[in-house]
Amino acid sequence: MVHIWNDPTEVPKDFGPTVVTIGNFDGVHRGHQHVLAQLTTTAKRHNIPSVAVTFDPHPAQVHRPDSAPELIMGLQDKLDALGHTGVDAVLVMKYTLDLAAMTPLEFVRGIILDGLHAAHLVVGHDLRFGAGNSGDVVTMQELGDQLGFGVTVVNEYGAGGFPVHHDGDSDRRCSSTWVREALSEGDVATAAAVLGRPHRMRGEVVHGAARGRDLGFPTANLSHDSTGYVPADGIYAGWLIDQAGTRWPAAISVGSNPTFDGVSRQVEAHVIDRPEENVEDFDLYGQHVVIEFTQRLRGMVAYRGPEALVEQMCLDVAQAHELLTRRQGHFDNTADVPVN
Repeated sequence: MVHIWNDPTEVPKDFGPTVVTIGNFDGVHRGHQHVLAQLTTTAKRHNIPSVAVTFDPHPAQVHRPDSAPELIMGLQDKLDALGHTGVDAVLVMKYTLDLAAMTPLEFVRGIILDGLHAAHLVVGHDLRFGAGNSGDVVTMQELGDQLGFGVTVVNEYGAGGFPVHHDGDSDRRCSSTWVREALSEGDVATAAAVLGRPHRMRGEVVHGAARGRDLGFPTANLSHDSTGYVPADGIYAGWLIDQAGTRWPAAISVGSNPTFDGVSRQVEAHVIDRPEENVEDFDLYGQHVVIEFTQRLRGMVAYRGPEALVEQMCLDVAQAHELLTRRQGHFDNTADVPVN
């Protein structure tokens, strides 16, 4: 069980000493995972708990809300992904201007030492912390010497360490920026390679215009306040994980339904193998579900009418079904991450 704290005051007084790392961890991609693996290895070697410190909201949303990047994942998915790395606890610090104004010494002494009783820190080579991002790994090492804790600096893996290829640039460093770039192009395969798992969105299933149902392809429409980066418009093969944790193969549409002159972008998933014996009871409305993106099938196209659209949708569903069956071998209806 992973301990989740929202303030240092929630940390039990007898919890520690600890090994700690710090980061935004948007995406918890393979570079992050490399640092977190070093964290948990160090903690096990010393037989003490490992703690990841992260922030909510993302600092960019506080300092430059008009130009902050769209987040790859919401807080719940971040906590799930951090939990899967084997950390013992996560401290989610509420990011405020007061927190941002703390000097590096104040941050380390007040939160890392007094709050988490850290004996050792494991940090990425590009660590920045404290007022105006004035602290870096050298600052942390100096504070460690001054205050009596150890520091390990980890170089995050570049793509050369993973099966990731992007325009021949095999040395590109895994980063949240790279994931966002790939998703903005609809390249969910590259995003998954950098993340180490399929990209996902999470949200409540709401009522839509019911056009899919009228055309014979009912869809689960995600609410507009769903979390997770919305990939480029198009049709994708992927999975819908319902509130009970069951995985359903799906053809996923992202876009504004140009055939019907749609305006707002919508993410909706058509479950391919709905249960035939109780199809009328297969109601996802109101459920909080996860949608995973496996591969982009095509871009979004405006068709001349419903008949042409239905013909293409049949091809999309067949292609998604074949691709998911081939990759999975068979449909495994067990989710690896709980939805609720």
